[in-house]
Amino acid sequence: MYIHELVDIVGHRRGDYMRHAALTWAPIGRRERDQTCMGVWAVVGSTSRWPRVVNLWELASWEALGRNFDVELRGEGLQDPELAAWWAEASTMRSGGFDRILEAPTWSPSAAELHSRATDRPRAGYLHEIVTVVAGSDAELLERVRGDGIAAYSEAGFTLIGAYRRALANDDECVLIWAFPSWSVWADAMRVDGTAVASGDGPAAAIARWRRDQRDVVTGRRAFLLADAPDSPMRTGRTV
Repeated sequence: MYIHELVDIVGHRRGDYMRHAALTWAPIGRRERDQTCMGVWAVVGSTSRWPRVVNLWELASWEALGRNFDVELRGEGLQDPELAAWWAEASTMRSGGFDRILEAPTWSPSAAELHSRATDRPRAGYLHEIVTVVAGSDAELLERVRGDGIAAYSEAGFTLIGAYRRALANDDECVLIWAFPSWSVWADAMRVDGTAVASGDGPAAAIARWRRDQRDVVTGRRAFLLADAPDSPMRTGRTV
């Protein structure tokens, strides 16, 4: 299970907030809630609303998520009293946000797997996709990602970071996160983004053909780019 946060940042405090999340909250969450910080990312502003940060937190199960909420909602104001100081400081850096509860299939990489490989290969950035599908088709899309989507993106130089279905919804939304090693790799793959390519060679064609083949279940797609926070476990390899 995962808590996926889109956080709206106040002014120029993005760097401050990313450090606050990765270095201060992550150890607390691990200690008190058995909640692992998978990653902290800056949203590339030219590709989405700005300034924003994405946090992704991993929990072992639905039961672990329930225990997390039990801890979070204690105390006056339905706020964990142990986090009062953290929340007070965070309020100067962020103005709100939007969270999703995500569920991953067993084949989607775990935080431990990703952190153990964090320094093995360069990651210039990440493609973050929010894909809407026909109601009830989220599991089917994830199986298609597993079946041939990973191969199509791999041909273009991308590595799967996570494939998730959104819980507490209508079984109609998936989140896909892909890493790429350089901005030139990303540019080559996106050259015909949004264009159906039935034939031809190259990374753009591979991804475009795969997307074309999903049109029977996919009803919409929003994508934006991410960059690792300096202290994110995805960059440092430290699981906290």
